[in-house]
Amino acid sequence: MNASNTSPSPHAGPPLSRLLELTSEAVQAVRSGRSLTDVLAKAPPAARGGTQALSFAVLRRLGAAQAVRAGLAPRQPPPNVEALLITALALLWPDENPPYPEHTLVDQAVTAARKRMPAAASFVNAVLRRFLRERDVWVAKVQQDPVAAWNHPLWWIERVRRDWPEQWQTLLLQAHLHPPMALRVHRGRGTPQSVVARLAEAGIAAHAVPGFDDAVVLDRGWPVERLPGFAQGDVSVQDLSAQRAAGLVLGAGLPAGARVLDACAAPGGKTAHLLERAPSLNLLALDADASRLARVKQTLDRVGATAELKAADARQVATWWDGQPFDAILLDAPCTASGIVRRHPDIAWLRRPEDVTALARTQAELLDALWPLLKPGGRLVYATCSLFKAEGQHQIDAFLQRIPQDQARLDPDSPGHCLPLPDNGAAATAVAAADGFFYAVLHKPTS
Repeated sequence: MNASNTSPSPHAGPPLSRLLELTSEAVQAVRSGRSLTDVLAKAPPAARGGTQALSFAVLRRLGAAQAVRAGLAPRQPPPNVEALLITALALLWPDENPPYPEHTLVDQAVTAARKRMPAAASFVNAVLRRFLRERDVWVAKVQQDPVAAWNHPLWWIERVRRDWPEQWQTLLLQAHLHPPMALRVHRGRGTPQSVVARLAEAGIAAHAVPGFDDAVVLDRGWPVERLPGFAQGDVSVQDLSAQRAAGLVLGAGLPAGARVLDACAAPGGKTAHLLERAPSLNLLALDADASRLARVKQTLDRVGATAELKAADARQVATWWDGQPFDAILLDAPCTASGIVRRHPDIAWLRRPEDVTALARTQAELLDALWPLLKPGGRLVYATCSLFKAEGQHQIDAFLQRIPQDQARLDPDSPGHCLPLPDNGAAATAVAAADGFFYAVLHKPTS
């Protein structure tokens, strides 16, 4: 499951001072280029939920907290002291529902400092208390800095603004909202309505979503072990935008035994959805990372589906293809993941501008390698969980320029860029619950 789909309470478990220690270590790791997911996996199990909740809150205000730290303490402190200050400053930011009382948070931050770096405890205390005295002034002051105002790196802000000049501010704000938790219902075992009723019996409020045949959205996040039917594969955690893929690949229907390629399959949610909707598919799931491919196997086992799995780079066709063309191909290409920042708030701080160029090059190589493997009359669905046009519409425009006009056609009903905005076509409740995605459906003519 996606770690951000639960809402662990930071008030349970270890004392706050310990959670602040662990959170500051996680923030320091992200600022040095490490994935938050990897860091949290190594946290003590009893503290993992609280550390995740606080880390998410801090990373969503990282730009502002860094700017205030620089203003209040112009001489940069040691990295572990700086990370603790940034953590506490972010959690002391004005909030309608603050996670802790101010005096408690300051006291526990000083306790954390005294435990890890005793000489810095009085310094941490002084900085945090000064911030509270002058908070309104500092909050207003750092708004002049775009990184602090929008809590994204400057290059990211500029790219979103260039790609979406009318929506950029809303998109940046949306990236800091807590994401809803969406479930995919195994249509062979129930309906959204039956799952909503089943969840209600377990005390979990949820609703079906107009326009999504297999979807249920929960009123708040829950651990998957609390979801009736999850262990048995009756429901799976999957964002609404990701649930679009199966329908686009299957179209009006594929013949029994149709050959389908899921070219970058891990962690397997879209693979499973395809087989839930069309169990007779002859499906090959590839992933370049063998360890990630193991997650696909676990996902398929849970929902009771089978597919051929191969660890291979889809671009290296000669190493894995048997020469038999495919009726349909799903290319869920590697990307910056700029459309799912609210689920993974470290993404924006880990990415670099050159990553967009490198990933766009990989996406183009995948498209060029896989297109010849598609049968005449078949369809290739290209998908990325990105807001950036370089990984979406611009990528497809460039591909169609490379292919003769009579050999590839873009379906006029392709969703294109699916933005989490109320004016993006679908029902407002559905759009508000969906991540940023891009989909293009490409058809290969029969002659």
